[in-house]
Amino acid sequence: MSSPRTTPWPVLALFTAGYLAPYLLPTVVGRLDAYLPVTSTQAGAIGSALLLSSATAGFLLASLVERIGARRLARAGLALAFAGYGGAALVHAVPAVVAGAVLGGFGSGTVTAVAATRIAAQRDPHRTSTLGLLGVSALAGAVYLTVPHLGPGHGLPLTAIALTALAVWPLTGRLPAAGATLHTRREPAPLPHRRSGLVLVAVMPCWSLAQNALWGVSGRIGLTQAHLTEAAVGVVFAVALGAGLLGVLGAGALGPRLGRALPIGAGTALIAGCIVLSASATDLASFAGGEIAWNTCYPIVLSYLIGLAASLDPARGRWAVLVGSASSLGTAAGPLTGSLLSAQAGFPVMGAVLAAGLLVIAVPMTVVARGAGRRTLPVVEIPVETPAPQTATAA
Repeated sequence: MSSPRTTPWPVLALFTAGYLAPYLLPTVVGRLDAYLPVTSTQAGAIGSALLLSSATAGFLLASLVERIGARRLARAGLALAFAGYGGAALVHAVPAVVAGAVLGGFGSGTVTAVAATRIAAQRDPHRTSTLGLLGVSALAGAVYLTVPHLGPGHGLPLTAIALTALAVWPLTGRLPAAGATLHTRREPAPLPHRRSGLVLVAVMPCWSLAQNALWGVSGRIGLTQAHLTEAAVGVVFAVALGAGLLGVLGAGALGPRLGRALPIGAGTALIAGCIVLSASATDLASFAGGEIAWNTCYPIVLSYLIGLAASLDPARGRWAVLVGSASSLGTAAGPLTGSLLSAQAGFPVMGAVLAAGLLVIAVPMTVVARGAGRRTLPVVEIPVETPAPQTATAA
């Protein structure tokens, strides 16, 4: 059993592999639109299908990780991700690309489900989720800096996700097999804190939809409304993700000092303002300002939400998986929603609608966070190691 200061590298690697596809969504959708015979809305729908498949995996596997075994399930998910994304990257027929994206999405969801249960089992789930967000942000930022210089084609970001799954595979040997869990009770146990958990499951799709409706069309905002090149948009995304790294480090340093309610409630309100700013951008300065501000706030709030969900069922992590899967449902609907809203009403109106929705759901999220905050929160201490910041100039 690890001490509070022991870094759970296999869990962080799984978290990174599972979350990388949503983080790379703008470049995945943008390249599908640019290099395949599909419309912008159809490209967004492919991204939505990928993420819906990921959410489906989470809902199906929420209560099965312990029974099947984290090691076996993680390996199955990584294999599906490698085969699905790798296959989609190599073919050009649209039906085959869609099939590969859906298969890869199911693999990502499987990996994320395992990571969520292992995060909940940690003595400090917020610290672990924060470190995971640092890892995936740094890797995604590096991809955004690299892909525009590697040439055309729809397959490059998909290849990056597939290769990440392959690279994580060796670390799965350190995960527990079936029956080797951190708790010994094998009989079914009811979900604790049902009311709070159900409220989170209900609002998380809306919260994630707003984030990913913007994220899914951010590339097009930069290219068409702000009139930037793909390379310039990639640099903005990389810098924005680097700002996100700094934001998450700040959140980790603060830890429980502000509780959960203030970061979640006020942070969601700030995100609403960032979405309005980014969606109305017409030049480099406004586009970069909106994207950097949004990417700074989004992972901070997400880290507290992951920690909140994990605290509702620390023994088995079922609420963490269910809330994460509910979030993936919103993530799945995000690209298509953003594409449809922007096509019908324009990017600025899209931003205003999404921001209004976020302000509404911030209220029940804050109420749940205040109730959970009455329990003692662990102190979050994130050791800043030398290798971690090397890609901080890079989701």
